[in-house]
Amino acid sequence: MGGYRAGSLAVQQQLGVRERAEHVGRSLGQGIKPVAAAFLELQPLLVVGAADPATGRVWVSPVVGTPGFVRATGPRQMSVAGGPPPTDPLATALTTPGAPVGTIALDPRTRRRMRLNGRLRPTARGFAVEADQVFANCPKYIQRRESYEVTGARAPGPARRSGRLDRAGMECVRGADTFFVATVHPAGADASHRGGDPGFVRVDSPDELSWPDYPGNAMFLTLGNLRADPRAGLLFLDWETGTTLQLTGEARTEFSDAGGRTVRFAVTEVVRTPAAVPLRWSAPEYSPANPDR
Repeated sequence: MGGYRAGSLAVQQQLGVRERAEHVGRSLGQGIKPVAAAFLELQPLLVVGAADPATGRVWVSPVVGTPGFVRATGPRQMSVAGGPPPTDPLATALTTPGAPVGTIALDPRTRRRMRLNGRLRPTARGFAVEADQVFANCPKYIQRRESYEVTGARAPGPARRSGRLDRAGMECVRGADTFFVATVHPAGADASHRGGDPGFVRVDSPDELSWPDYPGNAMFLTLGNLRADPRAGLLFLDWETGTTLQLTGEARTEFSDAGGRTVRFAVTEVVRTPAAVPLRWSAPEYSPANPDR
């Protein structure tokens, strides 16, 4: 289902960017073009967002594999070999036929990203997604990481669940230059990226985070979804150690008279997993688009 939903249209109208959004929105399609298919096959990481069908809570999870584990297997179908471990908050959703999912493949080496949203179908090797939306985003706010290595000896630690951020979780957030956010709407789900210099995400309390919504492509898919449904999930990834911090909760957007925007996220549940991802990336080169650079 291409095009904008009501929430995105409302935010675009409020901010006076409907004309620009209409132009950018022409990139929203349902087909996976050859250049997109080639991009997918080079990636060792796919980020997936969805709502847990049992609880309704929205989560974001990393799925990792040897490049080629994600590939286009039809004009509108992306297939993934593998999935998250059974203890992952999205394990049930990613084995549920018809579950709405949002995915994003982000390549720090090239500052490119591609998003594909649709409906999930379990397969013998993992899962496939029949695309409703396929599109690329600009490289804004993506930190360049020139290379990665697979640390085969790294073993994931036990997942630690809690109802609020502990000291380690707060330090992870404060030091982050990147995170992923998942949102939902009546027709599906979406996963997106947020980036900035470390400290751009603020820990206002163990129960609340906030961050500025930097100027982007004027689509406002994330803020539009939040306008209609406040449920959201966040994923913070330590690009060196592979530790993941997954949060679920509700978010709201505050608009200033000058046009600025701040998103406030209330934490409902936290899952922190040491060494969850067997990838170690090189140090970042911060995006020149990050504010104050």
